[in-house]
Amino acid sequence: MTERPDPVVQFSLVQLDDYGPWTVTPEPRPEPALQALQSRLYADLADFVGSREGYVFPGRYDNLLAVTNHVTPDEHRRFQERVRNRYPVTASVGIGTGETPIDALGAASDALQDTGSAQDADRTEQLAVARGGTPTGPITVAHFDVVDATGRYTDDEHAFDTERRIRRAALALGDELRPHGGVTAFVGGDNAISVCPALPMDTYDDVLAAVREATGVEMRVGVGTGGTAQVAGQGAKEALESGRATGEWVTTAADANADD
Repeated sequence: MTERPDPVVQFSLVQLDDYGPWTVTPEPRPEPALQALQSRLYADLADFVGSREGYVFPGRYDNLLAVTNHVTPDEHRRFQERVRNRYPVTASVGIGTGETPIDALGAASDALQDTGSAQDADRTEQLAVARGGTPTGPITVAHFDVVDATGRYTDDEHAFDTERRIRRAALALGDELRPHGGVTAFVGGDNAISVCPALPMDTYDDVLAAVREATGVEMRVGVGTGGTAQVAGQGAKEALESGRATGEWVTTAADANADD
């Protein structure tokens, strides 16, 4: 029997329980109050996972995505308790591992879906762990940035048009990276981050070209690899800064350090 490779990455899917019905019970709640609740919850999860060397993406806000290689199920349980104590809602969590980020998030999704619907009033604080082994890493993070977004768009276009343009580019980026196993999120401003498998550098060139052709938006990327998502992400940010200085479209953390 062929042995399966060890999983590389762990993803967690944090999903608010019965959230849709709660927002309209006993009557529709003001949208600003709901937005404030979602933002506070995202900030709490970012602090919680960030203190454990992980990364968090807002997803749809009632569904939050996190890279959690060094966060145990017991620690996830403590976060659920924090949500219950601080908010008028509860959260369920699916945890999955995989050789690629897209596989890990898929395993987390399947595990959580097996516990019941997100709008099932009887599903409360489920912690669903897909059995797949302990992730070994390393993790690769790619940090993308729109080239001269301020000069080309922010200072020149209608704000709504700029918003749509940059979000379309981030969506196209996610579409291009998904077949390669990457999970991509728009993280604000003109930035997107993808947690990826180890990819050849020319793959990033092809992805950037495809996004440019589809949306007209030019992006550059810094790529970092490390034992934790934060180490990889910091390397990616530093590589991106190096790429801005040199004009390179694709820069790795190793390339950036070589320039020092």
